[in-house]
Amino acid sequence: MATAEVERRRARLATMSIAAVVILVGIPLWWRTTTTYRAWLPVTQIQELAKLQLLLSADVEVVFARGTLTPEQQKKITVTHTQDEDHDINGETSLTYRYETRYRTATIMEEDALSQPSAVATDLSLHTLSESPCGSLVVYVIPESSSLLPQDVDVYVGQRRTALLRVAAETKAAKTLDQVLAAVEPRVKEVLQVMSFSHHDITAALGDRVRLSPGSPQRKADSMRSFKSSPGYEITFSLLNPDPKWHRLHWDIEGAVRTYVQPLLSKLSPVANFSVDSQMLHYTMLGVNAQFDASHDAYTLSVESLAHVINPVEARLGSNAASSNALLNFLLYVPDPQHSPLRILDHQKRQVASNAFHSPRWGGIMVYNVNGFYEANGEAVDVNINMAEVMGVFLAQLRLLLGVHPSAPRAGFLVAPPGSSGLSDWELDRLMWSRSVENVATATTTITSLAQLLDQIDNIVINDNIAQQVSSAIASLQLATAELESGNLAFALQYSKEAILASERAFFDPSLLHLLYFPNDQKFAIYIPLFVPICVPLVLALLQIMSEVHQRRRDKQAKKD
Repeated sequence: MATAEVERRRARLATMSIAAVVILVGIPLWWRTTTTYRAWLPVTQIQELAKLQLLLSADVEVVFARGTLTPEQQKKITVTHTQDEDHDINGETSLTYRYETRYRTATIMEEDALSQPSAVATDLSLHTLSESPCGSLVVYVIPESSSLLPQDVDVYVGQRRTALLRVAAETKAAKTLDQVLAAVEPRVKEVLQVMSFSHHDITAALGDRVRLSPGSPQRKADSMRSFKSSPGYEITFSLLNPDPKWHRLHWDIEGAVRTYVQPLLSKLSPVANFSVDSQMLHYTMLGVNAQFDASHDAYTLSVESLAHVINPVEARLGSNAASSNALLNFLLYVPDPQHSPLRILDHQKRQVASNAFHSPRWGGIMVYNVNGFYEANGEAVDVNINMAEVMGVFLAQLRLLLGVHPSAPRAGFLVAPPGSSGLSDWELDRLMWSRSVENVATATTTITSLAQLLDQIDNIVINDNIAQQVSSAIASLQLATAELESGNLAFALQYSKEAILASERAFFDPSLLHLLYFPNDQKFAIYIPLFVPICVPLVLALLQIMSEVHQRRRDKQAKKD
């Protein structure tokens, strides 16, 4: 009897010891080793990013030349005016444009520059005197009698960040300085719409955050044509020779890139990195059968058939699959004698002057006819391609695809050509404004989407490097928006590029894959065979011990009674 009691007591101690080990050691250890590691994320700052409020500040300097103000008005000219324009895009996005305008009179050296015989020489002389910082503009108000501008031109937009504005008749009749400034201000605003950011460009750069408002078909086409912002672009020039037995093609692509393309890419270096390569493909056809048109005395490609040209050719081009940069293709096609001359027709069935077309966010194709080189004996001929003509077409297409859209012509405006670099300084500023806003909008969308994903799926591991990238992206976004408010366009673009790179590295991290982790039903299928054989006997033994303890208490109570 005593031996049985000792055995029961030993069994109870063993059971309670095992239960204590399981509860105090086993369960915490299992919980610790199976808990998904999730590094801390700045949730409050991420939630603040969901509501995007941008303030874009542009510095404008209006300089009055001799003969535009009276001596009394010149004494009071030290005036600074700040104007804000608020645009509530939707419930989560709002824009504010701030124009800080400073008025002053021209210096002696500026007066000498304004006395040059032409507007082009004046623009160069003013640029030599002082170079305006990125994102700012200087508008020189010249008298009505000035010979710098033709009679039908009131505004000259130069290659740099300066413009010439002829004073209007009502401005000349104004008696007070306030009246003069009130008359000049609308004209200065028109100049800003051409040389600085516009509301349409900024809303188009916001991307998926907003729905584009109804506008002109040309503006919609411009927003759909250009590539999205990318840290780098790879440009490939390809020469297509459908049948080498008819012609031996020679093109100095290296010299052409150095002469025509590299100056433009060097000026665009603040926006992105560029790489250029070239190739020559033989026996490559367009994939569309051109039909002979007697009215044009040539084989023709209609607008409807151009959509079917790219896919067959693209399969032969090849691409760098390991690169995440955007790829721009520029193809030069030389037709064989059986399909030459080959002309491209527009919607009105008229020949396109450049004999080329471009595809949105892809590239461009130019048809180069050499039917005048062929000989009657059918032997192959040597053809030296006019690279100046070809590069003129490709550069125009490259500007459009990168988002450098030509400004809509305005009455009384004369816009200087971009020059040898292929891009004016103010055109670069407009592109940098758009790219900065686009990068900020894309980075905020990426970070907020990542936060929502991690909140919905709680068993995804958040490593420390992901948290670091998210924090880095948020810090860069804050710096970019602060620089936009200050008008420091170059720094704003740089910080916005850092923000989008950090946000994409965090979002596309390989560890953020839900398929790497077991769903709950699979976890139960694993843990039940492991824990049930251990827990069931242990729970039954504990219940038996509790029952015996309760029975002994009842027996003691009965004896007392």
